[in-house]
Amino acid sequence: MAPMTDVQPERGAGRVPLRRSAMRFVVVGVVNTGVYYGAYLALHLVVPYFAAHLVALAVGMVASFFLNCHWTFRTRPTWRKFALFPLTNAVNYLMITVGVVVLVEWVGLDSRIAPLLAAVASIPVTFVLSRRVLTGRTRQEADDARSVPAGAARVRDALEEPPQS
Repeated sequence: MAPMTDVQPERGAGRVPLRRSAMRFVVVGVVNTGVYYGAYLALHLVVPYFAAHLVALAVGMVASFFLNCHWTFRTRPTWRKFALFPLTNAVNYLMITVGVVVLVEWVGLDSRIAPLLAAVASIPVTFVLSRRVLTGRTRQEADDARSVPAGAARVRDALEEPPQS
């Protein structure tokens, strides 16, 4: 009998949950944009624009973290995940920045359109990184976990744990 780790997911297994979480990720992005902008406008009433921008970014990042944990990926928030989550935003900003420069300087695209295309292009990478940070799983690992019945997964995990000394 083959080991349980060799169990292959059924063809197409896991695609609906992945697609659903990807759509939720996009919705959270739209909501987060509103949270950022609302916080920015409220703060800009009492502090200069740059301070309002920085605080609103932090507010938006915290909101995005909790929305993605609870709604998009349905995972428990932890301090470790909270500490790592800003890295996904840093990668996103870097990709958009490089994308804008490439699209404007090398491709010759209108500088008013380039940020939109660069932002859309960064969504899949940001999704994968966020999923990895918040769930600790790659797509293949998630597919594998779904393909093994819960009882068998517990037995497999117990067998894989190193002995305690």
